[in-house]
Amino acid sequence: MSGSVNSVSSTPSANPPRSRFASESPISLLVNSLKDRLLFAVPKKGRLHEKCIELLAGADIKFNRQHRLDVALVQNHPIALVFLPAADIPRFVALGSVSLGITGQDVIAESTHAPQIKEILPLGFGKCSLQVQVPVSGHIQTVDALAGTRVATSFEVLAGKYFNDVDQRVGGGKKTSVEYVGGSVEAACALGMADGIVDLVESGDTMRAAGLHAIATLMTSEAVLITPSNPHASLTPALEPLIPMIKSRIAGVLAAKQYVLVNYNIHENSLHEATSITPGRRSATVSKLESGEGWLAVSAMVERKKMAEIMDKLQKVGAEDILILALDNCRV
Repeated sequence: MSGSVNSVSSTPSANPPRSRFASESPISLLVNSLKDRLLFAVPKKGRLHEKCIELLAGADIKFNRQHRLDVALVQNHPIALVFLPAADIPRFVALGSVSLGITGQDVIAESTHAPQIKEILPLGFGKCSLQVQVPVSGHIQTVDALAGTRVATSFEVLAGKYFNDVDQRVGGGKKTSVEYVGGSVEAACALGMADGIVDLVESGDTMRAAGLHAIATLMTSEAVLITPSNPHASLTPALEPLIPMIKSRIAGVLAAKQYVLVNYNIHENSLHEATSITPGRRSATVSKLESGEGWLAVSAMVERKKMAEIMDKLQKVGAEDILILALDNCRV
């Protein structure tokens, strides 16, 4: 009876058959595609994320990010975008795990990785201040008076260093207690958890609503494009030119947001007055009109925020046919 039964080995095959329904996961495919690509870390959410997406679009860095995946391959360049919490980006850049990143200067300073990071381009958004705040109606209204009390913050490193210096200056054996609070720091004083706070302030509306005001500023901050001080071995000679290219493209997008092009006609007798109003970044472009009679065409870049004022001034000195042209991108 036993001889008629075929025995089945329990030893797994070295190459087990693969189900025809099986497929590699999207993340596995992405990891395999990261070879020979420049890794660029950008904030995955929060106040910096949307601005970064706008920058990438303006710089013609095209990508499709699949749902729930934090890596996206750029379609028109050998680049991969890695979406990370802004607070993690300094560490990834400092260790050379990614070759480029965008995050805030406050986050870099708090990370303690600043010596390993090179800031290559300020981005002009995400501007804020890290401030010491206390209740407006409280008895503590100076930093020295706050020494030796309780301070709540999500910036333990920066606040700790700051109040160590304050404690040493004030003397008397006072030691300020710096306590970590992950969110809603502005509520710490009202809830009796702290006598003061150290937190980021943009407009200041949240702090005023909580009955707080600033008594000192630790630092000002904005978003920056960063790279490792010492490039990682993964940054090959073929990928290295991508860093200045990305920097140049982003700088062009930022300049296009800051400037507009003004074109107008002016008689040569008033040219000096007109070009003193629109000197351009280096100089205005001036050409003769075919109609002659001493009329000239002038073109110059001017600051977007001043364009209405500039048009008024040009009209007063005799300029005609004044046109303002928006810039999608530029190199300056």
